[in-house]
Amino acid sequence: MTERKKDLLVLSALLGLLILFFSNILFTDKIIRAPDIINEFYWGVLDIHQKGFVKAFSYNIFSAGWDIFTNSGSTAEGGGNATQLLLYLKLIFLLIPVPASVAWCIVLHLFFGAAGLYLYCRAIGLSRPAAFLGGVIFALAPENASLINAGHVMKIATISFAPWAFYFFERGFQSRRAIFFLAAGLILALQFFNTHWQIAFYTCLGIGVYGVFRSLAILRSAEERTTFPLPRLVGMNLVVMFFFLSTVAISLVPLANWSKDTNRGMQSGANQGKGGLDREEAMMWSLPPEELASFVIPGFYGLSRQEGGENPTNISSYYWGRMVFTQTVSYMGLLPWLLLPLPLIFRRDRYTWLAVMAVAGGVLFSMGKFTPFYNFLFDYFPGINRFRVPKMMMFIPVMGLGVLAARGIDLLRDVEVRGTRAFRRYILGLLTVPVLLLLLLGAELLGREFWTGRFYEMLSQPTRYEQGPQLVTQRWNNLVAETGIAAGLAALFALAFGAFYRGLLPVKMLLAALLALFLADVGRIDNKFMFLIKVPEKSRKVKTPVMEFVGRESKQYRVLPMNGGDPMHYISQEIPVMFTSNAVQQRRWQELLDAFSLTSSMPDMLNVKYLVYSPEQYAQEKSMLGDKYRPVFRSPDGQELVLENRDVLPKGWLVPAAIVVNDTAQTLEILRNPTFNPRRLAVVESPPPLSMAPPSLEAIENPGEVKLSRYEGEHITVTARVARNALLVLGEKHYRGWKASVDGSRAEIYPVNHLLRGIYLTPGEHTVEFVFDPLPFKVGKYLTLASFAFFALMLAREIRLRWVKSEE
Repeated sequence: MTERKKDLLVLSALLGLLILFFSNILFTDKIIRAPDIINEFYWGVLDIHQKGFVKAFSYNIFSAGWDIFTNSGSTAEGGGNATQLLLYLKLIFLLIPVPASVAWCIVLHLFFGAAGLYLYCRAIGLSRPAAFLGGVIFALAPENASLINAGHVMKIATISFAPWAFYFFERGFQSRRAIFFLAAGLILALQFFNTHWQIAFYTCLGIGVYGVFRSLAILRSAEERTTFPLPRLVGMNLVVMFFFLSTVAISLVPLANWSKDTNRGMQSGANQGKGGLDREEAMMWSLPPEELASFVIPGFYGLSRQEGGENPTNISSYYWGRMVFTQTVSYMGLLPWLLLPLPLIFRRDRYTWLAVMAVAGGVLFSMGKFTPFYNFLFDYFPGINRFRVPKMMMFIPVMGLGVLAARGIDLLRDVEVRGTRAFRRYILGLLTVPVLLLLLLGAELLGREFWTGRFYEMLSQPTRYEQGPQLVTQRWNNLVAETGIAAGLAALFALAFGAFYRGLLPVKMLLAALLALFLADVGRIDNKFMFLIKVPEKSRKVKTPVMEFVGRESKQYRVLPMNGGDPMHYISQEIPVMFTSNAVQQRRWQELLDAFSLTSSMPDMLNVKYLVYSPEQYAQEKSMLGDKYRPVFRSPDGQELVLENRDVLPKGWLVPAAIVVNDTAQTLEILRNPTFNPRRLAVVESPPPLSMAPPSLEAIENPGEVKLSRYEGEHITVTARVARNALLVLGEKHYRGWKASVDGSRAEIYPVNHLLRGIYLTPGEHTVEFVFDPLPFKVGKYLTLASFAFFALMLAREIRLRWVKSEE
């Protein structure tokens, strides 16, 4: 059997193990109870599954895309289109029935990442059993696997590409061949296409650090320096960076342009005017130092959270630590930590130190605001302040720990190592671990009153889901129980190592015992994060009576659910809604939302024709809403009431007068004023290029009429009959990617009423066209296509060279 076939056999065994481990979520008609899956991801999967192969693969990735249904019109400038290049995702969703396909997508990605770490371990000279354990740790470590509980499917998918990037990067350093450096850049781009940009950014940071230290190691070796001279070494590192940037351009270039004007962009005012998040928000998900105890005692600060419903019965206490909340756990299994000292004692080479840097550096980074290190990066390193949740870096320590544990397995198998005095000291050290944990357990049991009194404030801290003095007892009992379990597990590991050292357990039996104990250890924790429920009965594929009613209206008008209804349910029925919740919004849009008032003309300008209320809510707010909104429909079950906005404006209208206001707060104050009439007056930011009617003139003749002739995502056409100089205002967001023409000639689009688009028109009949065609997307698109073509040529060249070599 060839070496490649042996590796494939081991990887097949790895896949089989993962399928068995996750079988309860794979072979079921239920769905993972995670809000992000139940409310969002599942419906997208269901839509793909029901479309079938032809429609699912007919999406046009080369169009920047303007969504008329979401947030009063929205776009990422085509930055998310590259997900359509991940064809395997659609195959999973098409070939595997829902809802199981969601879990299969997660597990297959975990296997993909585990396979990447396995190959990396093999590339640095580790045995197959050792590399197998490294892959198992990556896939099953609760730090990664508990993301299932949060429903972060694409986050898991993005993480799974990271080991492959390091694998190809290392192969490049070893072989000195450009194809591997190009492959590393390609993998980083594909990782980015999985849309979790923070994970992709952190992977790039890790690759950068790896490249610097790996290069320095080569330069320190006279032998390696002769075969890989400095110019070529620097050049290959630059190949990874530039090929990544060119390949990812279809996403990165438009997203970089899009992000400038978001509430995290350079002009957002956050982070003291430098853009990004402010310090407090960015760092509130930092890993508190005391939670390092969870690396050994996983339930020290509780487990899970009631984000999607009540906690499963196998959880005694949910998270009560200092982070805002967490749906995951920072545990990586006890075995990797027990094996970590071996390479530090016996194999202190470049790969050990790189893995140690991954573990120590990743944990330090994850601690965020609790360290000067992260605060320095936040202030001075580009990109760090664009993200929150520093703890999201923890997938890097999982990889480093997997490599160190794998190296530890090979050292256990080394007869010479086992015969040293240092190995005996190592075994003695392992035996002290359960002793220390038992001493801790004794201190907890005997000093219960002392410790609960000393930490009463922390133990009694209420959450959104639990309050009351009983929390102290609940949490302390859970802490004691988890300490006892950790002590028992450490004792079993110590027993296995001790029996092995005494010659009572052969090495193969030891490896089997360690794997079994590791699976039992992480299985106990992971099982708490794989809670299943029945598929939600409320399907977005079914129109409610309210949706039937409002859906009869033209798509130029919008709906605003005020009763807590899911706006995405309306969007799935192609009913435009005014607002959907999103952490990142366009700056102007967010400012208008912050100032939004139903009694002002703001909903009129945004073409909000219908509000959806509950009858009880409407009864309470009826006096405030006044005559502006009137009930026009009640659902048969009496639970929903539709109100019609009697003052709603059409998609386009002409305004005879304008005032110039350059202060955002003043503009929003004018718009909030119930007496402001957007039909008679427009608020602009620069002097009009045409002579307009004086704003103070009370009676101004009607400037004309506007007719909408085409309203599509990226193309809007109106005809205007203009009686006098006027400003054509469109009830659509002003956005720099839109281009306009009047009677075939280019025309400038001006921001009007803070958010909308406007074009000045002279008297006469005009045809005005708006086309969404942002330049950054076009540039990025062609760069990506060129990169794919170049990689295909280089790969063909590589295959040809290997074929010729084999013929010789």
